[in-house]
Amino acid sequence: MSDDDIQTMAKKTPPSMSMVEPRFREIYKKFYKESYFTPTALDLKTKELIAVAASAVAKCEGCLEGHIKKALEVGATKQEISDALVVAIGIAAAGVMDMSDRAAIKLDLHHFE
Repeated sequence: MSDDDIQTMAKKTPPSMSMVEPRFREIYKKFYKESYFTPTALDLKTKELIAVAASAVAKCEGCLEGHIKKALEVGATKQEISDALVVAIGIAAAGVMDMSDRAAIKLDLHHFE
């Protein structure tokens, strides 16, 4: 197999989906297209900004890069992207606080009360 063949195959099937049966990949792609690109109450720019924040919280680097690029393409400003990331930072921090609260309750710890 040539390098060109490998490159072509890599473009057809993203590495994140290479171990998923084709029928399930198609189900995922259909769901993604339907939920993301079908007009709803949210415009595409808003969806992209949500996707930027969700990608950051999900720690999906490829998703984050793709959604930042797409957000810029659909008219999001650098400030709007920054705001979305700040929301993600707040949610991620809240997750740490929630986990530490639960651990404190389970272990009956009250360090700073």
